[in-house]
Amino acid sequence: MDYLLPYGLEWLNLLVRWLHIITGIAWIGASFYFVWLDNTIRPPAAGSDLAKKGVMGELWAVHGGGFYNPQKYLVAPAELPKELHWFKWEAYSTWLSGFALLTIVYYFNAQAMMVDRSVADLTTWQAVGIGIGSLVVGWTVYDLLCRSPLGKHDLAMGVVMWAFLVGSAYVLTHYLSGRAAYIHVGAMIGSMMVGNVLMLIIPGQRKMVNAMLAGQKPDPVHGLKAKQRSVHNNYFTLPVLFIMISNHYAMTYRHAQAWAVLGVIMAAGVFIRHFFNLKHKGRIEYRYPAIGVALLVALAVWIAPKPPVAAAPNADGGQFAHVQQIVTQRCVACHSAHPTQPGFASAPLGVALDTPAQIGQHAQKIYQQAVQLKAMPLANLTNMTDAERAAIGAWFASGAKTQ
Repeated sequence: MDYLLPYGLEWLNLLVRWLHIITGIAWIGASFYFVWLDNTIRPPAAGSDLAKKGVMGELWAVHGGGFYNPQKYLVAPAELPKELHWFKWEAYSTWLSGFALLTIVYYFNAQAMMVDRSVADLTTWQAVGIGIGSLVVGWTVYDLLCRSPLGKHDLAMGVVMWAFLVGSAYVLTHYLSGRAAYIHVGAMIGSMMVGNVLMLIIPGQRKMVNAMLAGQKPDPVHGLKAKQRSVHNNYFTLPVLFIMISNHYAMTYRHAQAWAVLGVIMAAGVFIRHFFNLKHKGRIEYRYPAIGVALLVALAVWIAPKPPVAAAPNADGGQFAHVQQIVTQRCVACHSAHPTQPGFASAPLGVALDTPAQIGQHAQKIYQQAVQLKAMPLANLTNMTDAERAAIGAWFASGAKTQ
């Protein structure tokens, strides 16, 4: 029955990943909506009934065939409504499903997914310990910075947090594989975001509700603190979304300065997000998306691969035979119709390399992943040498012939 374990984990991976995406869409969608709402509402006319009721802003919207009229109170309404919706389970479910996915994909298979022996020769428990420890350290440092005098200065706080995350990426890429380092920076950010909801936003809202139930006037400081952390979550969103999909783009996490690559992408995401936040307020500042795009273009130029160097084929015409031998020895353990590498129930991304025709079909991908990016074999589990990578590169540059 052991052969069914990888298959079962594959299904678990699929279902938890699906759940994580669904809950993440719900959380991020709600976050984006309320930031848009805060930036779009307009104050009522002075002396109007709404102003007298303590409404600080309202708007009219049409959606799905109906009209909506959301209103925001300066502190709280005069009377607590019987039904009050709390936006919290979207955040909690996203983090819980994300941590479950992190465990299934990375912690259950740490030697393949987290350990890169060219970086550090770690045991499974050392790698997992570094990963979990980074989440704890990330939240602790972030929360202390928010509570410090620095937390009162939004721009300075943003710059320091960006530097902290880039520094964390630098440290993690010197202990874990690039792929695992990236995903743990994302998990750090996600933990900060859910920590804001769990530790600040929801408790602050509960204090305001409890004060009203006790017939007291709520302290507005709780709303201000919750609002600040909500804005932080808004700016964290684009960086964390990139990291969620980064495992598909080895050109980023396999770069020699992967931590710097991530830093540039995160900065670009913040500039672009800032543009939309200002736009909701009626300010159009095209310099911010221009900066974000310029950063991404400069990054693309910086990490662009060098052209392959062609070499004369073997005198006996055995160039492909040598490449096929390398692929069979180093790649087919995973990339096969029937993988033999523990933890793999099927060929990653459906790429099987059992036959010459399949090798020829995926020549571009083999060259990119094994030679340009050195992302494969995964964690170099099969110990592909530089000479073997060079042989694949020469074969590809010479036309990738399979005859």
